[in-house]
Amino acid sequence: MFSHVMVGSNDIARSKAFYDALFAATGGAPGVEDARGRLVYAHRGGRLLIGKPIDGKAAVGANGGTIGFTTDSPEEAKAWHDAGVANGGTSIEDPPGERSGASGPIYLAYLRDPDGNKLCALHRIAG
Repeated sequence: MFSHVMVGSNDIARSKAFYDALFAATGGAPGVEDARGRLVYAHRGGRLLIGKPIDGKAAVGANGGTIGFTTDSPEEAKAWHDAGVANGGTSIEDPPGERSGASGPIYLAYLRDPDGNKLCALHRIAG
């Protein structure tokens, strides 16, 4: 359904350090800067782009928006969360852990990136 997700950043270098750490925790490669100065991450069939807003205004996190990342295990989701916190992110909501979802047990970990974007690592636990 989606080709990519793009979020704004006020500091591309800071975002690169943060997102490179998140992707490394899940086996992904560092972001690559494109000709327009945007960071591009490709991992597990998806693409995430980070760039300064085209309109020149400050980047702000989406109120009510969340970007979810699939992880292969609860341990990988926790490593993703820990890498984010260690690189300028903020842990939000409940601590990383198992929860009951509409389709069964899931492991969730939530962060805000340095620009306020809400992120979630999710692992569906086989039932």
